[in-house]
Amino acid sequence: MQCELDYTNERRWEGGYLKKKCMEIGVEDEYNLYQSRLRSYYTGVYILLHWIVILVHSLFLLATCEETHLIYIDIFAYVLGSVLITAVMWINFEEELVIRRVCVMYVTSVITVLILVIIDITTNVYHYHRHDWVTGSFYDTYIILTTYMFLPIPHILPPLALGSTVSCLYVCYYFYYVAALFRYDLSNAHQFNKMWAEVSEHISLNMLGVFFRISREIVVRSSFLDRHQYVMEDISLRNARAQEKIFLHSILPQQIAQPIQDDIRNRIAMAEKHRDVHIVSMARDRIMSIQTHPDVSILYADIVNYTQLTTTLTVKHLVTLLHNLYARFDKAASHFTVQRIKFLGDCYYCVAGLTVPDPDHAKCCVDLGLCMINQIQQVGISQNLDIDIRVGVHSGSLFAGVLGAAKLQYDIWGTDVTIANRLEATGMAGHIHLSARTLNSMTDHSYTILPGTVAATEDPYLMKYKIVTFLIAATKTTDEISEYESDEVETISLSMQLSAKSHMSVGTYTVELHNEFKQMPVGPMGFRSWLKRICYSRKDDDNSTDHAFSSIRFYFLDFIDPRMEHAFLRQPDYMLKYSIFLAWIICTSLIVIELVYQRTTSKTYVFVSSGAMLSFTILLLITWYKKICFWRYPEGGHTYSIISCLIFRIAENIQRSLIKRVAIYMFTVTTYFGIISVMLMECNLDEYQMLHIESKIYLYELEPNMCFQPWVLTNMICLIMGMSLIFSRIPFVMKLMVTLLEVIIYMVLIFYQFNYIVHHSLSTNPYFLAEYSHCILILITFLSLCLMERQTEFNDKMNFKWRAELKKKQKAGSLADQSISILLHNILPAHVVNIYLSSLAKHELYYEDYSMVGVMFATLMNFQLDLSSLRVLNEIITEFDNVLSYYKDDYLVEKIKIVGCTYMAACGLDIRLSSTISGRRSTRSSIAQEVARARRTLQFYEQHGHKKRGCCLCDNGLRFGFNSFSLYVQLPITRICHVIANYSRPK
Repeated sequence: MQCELDYTNERRWEGGYLKKKCMEIGVEDEYNLYQSRLRSYYTGVYILLHWIVILVHSLFLLATCEETHLIYIDIFAYVLGSVLITAVMWINFEEELVIRRVCVMYVTSVITVLILVIIDITTNVYHYHRHDWVTGSFYDTYIILTTYMFLPIPHILPPLALGSTVSCLYVCYYFYYVAALFRYDLSNAHQFNKMWAEVSEHISLNMLGVFFRISREIVVRSSFLDRHQYVMEDISLRNARAQEKIFLHSILPQQIAQPIQDDIRNRIAMAEKHRDVHIVSMARDRIMSIQTHPDVSILYADIVNYTQLTTTLTVKHLVTLLHNLYARFDKAASHFTVQRIKFLGDCYYCVAGLTVPDPDHAKCCVDLGLCMINQIQQVGISQNLDIDIRVGVHSGSLFAGVLGAAKLQYDIWGTDVTIANRLEATGMAGHIHLSARTLNSMTDHSYTILPGTVAATEDPYLMKYKIVTFLIAATKTTDEISEYESDEVETISLSMQLSAKSHMSVGTYTVELHNEFKQMPVGPMGFRSWLKRICYSRKDDDNSTDHAFSSIRFYFLDFIDPRMEHAFLRQPDYMLKYSIFLAWIICTSLIVIELVYQRTTSKTYVFVSSGAMLSFTILLLITWYKKICFWRYPEGGHTYSIISCLIFRIAENIQRSLIKRVAIYMFTVTTYFGIISVMLMECNLDEYQMLHIESKIYLYELEPNMCFQPWVLTNMICLIMGMSLIFSRIPFVMKLMVTLLEVIIYMVLIFYQFNYIVHHSLSTNPYFLAEYSHCILILITFLSLCLMERQTEFNDKMNFKWRAELKKKQKAGSLADQSISILLHNILPAHVVNIYLSSLAKHELYYEDYSMVGVMFATLMNFQLDLSSLRVLNEIITEFDNVLSYYKDDYLVEKIKIVGCTYMAACGLDIRLSSTISGRRSTRSSIAQEVARARRTLQFYEQHGHKKRGCCLCDNGLRFGFNSFSLYVQLPITRICHVIANYSRPK
């Protein structure tokens, strides 16, 4: 078995790769600004932590020291140092100054560290020379940890250099001052070896800090990139929804569009949940979207001499002419608050008072009609065309909505709609042909009213409803009309609107990103937010930190939603290799320290240390093997052996398994305590106590390695606590409990089990009990590590939360894209959708010219357009749509639109697809297939006729016509009876 290395996931959690990504997408400057805010937050936490440490230490000194006058100088030095540190560090809160002068962060951090080191060492020197009192250093561990955790030093090398410098200062002080003068003879090789134990301890402390810096940098950069992608997805989603709204509202009014929009999204969501259910199959369950409008005015307009224009003008010229005219008409309709319904060839019709009730709807339609007449006459004069327009206007009631399951388009039906259509057909070019009802609906007008046309008096349909008609000639007297007299009218097409919105989004992209990054939380809770929560007991929705706490608890930083917390814990740990490497370093340090201070090399020590080193080395090899292979073959393509593949799989399995990671974590902590236990078991407490008393009586020096050194044990516990708390991707509460248990075990050891040894160890202040010194150092370390890990946990939780929100945004964006695609397919033929979505067709007029196509018209004859009949019409059209959908893979028939009771379809529009049909069937053969499809549809209705009770259309006929320019196929009129049994839908 062979395999190739897949290092994609691990690489996404490496600092160099994340930095490169930030630079590639151009957000490195924003990231530096965010880091500046983070450093300001860390500075505030550090100042608060340092004052807590100083106050606790000072109170302990005042409460426990017998000779308080000796420690006043210590307290004064500690408080003075805290004041100086606060004053020096306060300048880092001036973010603008720090951004301009990066050196401020370095200078203030170095000064702060030097103040602490000088105070710590100087007080010890002072007490020795003034009171002959030997004291030990207190702040070495604290200074090193806080240098990496809280001081505002950017990058990783400067804090490493500063931490290493502090370690060197303390090692030199300890061995060349304290050890040489007070305790040890450095010429003794055994005593000299203790320097390596001290060096090993400081190396481990620095490695703890480096690991924290690296992990924090990776998590923060990852969170920043996720936030950037979240904002981009949010912008994309808003654009997609804006496009969806434009698409939908271009064909449907808002009150009808919203239910259909929700219906499309629900179907997509259901289709994703139930893969076996096709979206189209649910179309039959859609509720018919029909609304009644009792008081509106309908305008029909038809271009005169259009047929002649189709034979004299080129296709491009004709399409451009219609585009220009209809764009002008749309703009005028918008000005006069008239809703355009649709246009069919040379026919344009619209309704006033439809979407928003308007008592003066009749006048709006008439004014629009006059404007349209003037517009088309101007175009005719400017382009030297014999072109005019007839306009018919009628007022009354109608039904409006959408029918069918595909190519959803808004339309109107009703008797008054037909009357308006007939008024247009019997009208006069250049005039408004309106009914008496429309004229009476206009409360105030100044038009010259002329008698209606003779054709209207002879029209059977108008005679049936006793419609009296009048004419209004077009004039150029009104201000509304003069507004549209210019030849060049600014028109904004659908594609231009989308382009404008897209351009606007690009223009606001940088500002929006900057504002979003500025609101990113920098910690578990800011001081202002904390006070607000305490004082007002409420969250500020506009504050990003408070918003973060809407899903994360304050104390243990766990998600309120247990499902999200479970998902967070189950995610892979691609930084496990760093944790194992740090665990290996600390294990090595503990073994070195014990090797230096042990009296004899016992079998137990050899077994424990050898087993620990072997175990951590194997884990180190497994977790770093992929990284080593990636270093060797960064380009990929190398085939690895079966052993390498096995190691890859083991490492990936450990990364993905929480149980295995927790097992490794507990094994690490247990192994560390096993190493310490060996050191403690070698100490004979009774013998040490007796010999120590004798050494005091007979004034001889006690063997140094008879028992463990208390400060060595304390430093080892500090290392174990650090490893226990910063081990990556282990539940925070678990790490907190384990570390707290370590502190409790240590307290029991120093206060009960080995109190005598600890009590007679070196203290940090005169007359200050040594066990208290050890206790305070452990508590300070525990507090510092907890604050550090809370920040890391918060960043990790926020990163995961943003990833989850990003997935939701991506899913919502995908849903919007799918709904846009569905809407486009309900507006345009399938092959035109791809062209329209491409960049080439977004800013230019698109048209097609076909020499041979098949066109079908199916009209229900003598169909009464009332509400109950519209329900039946909806079922018929839906069945037609389902037939087309069912045979879409076999026949290239495309539904065009529905106009009244006429169903329009065409074959041969997509010539590119037609050429791929097996056997290269001609267009005429496609028409024959369309005829066969129509016959099957008729047979379907005949089979369902006269069989069940319900609404029956036995007196109506369904006429099919096919046109392919020179070919016209007329099918015989077929009687049908479409019966719907036990069918009822709410009105």
